[in-house]
Amino acid sequence: MNTNVIVALIAFAGTALGSLGGVFASARLTAFRLKRLEEKVDAHNGLVERMAVVEQRVDTLEKNVA
Repeated sequence: MNTNVIVALIAFAGTALGSLGGVFASARLTAFRLKRLEEKVDAHNGLVERMAVVEQRVDTLEKNVA
């Protein structure tokens, strides 16, 4: 086999492996970031729900005081 062909095949294999590695690393990082964002949204939603309960209690207390 010609040495140019061998070098081209080795270069192709290196490029393919590097590209695939980059894609997998990027996908893993994106999944991690989405998970963290979902956790923050869940925490925010919990706060909103608790504040709604507090507002209802304040309204009830204001009605009882007045």
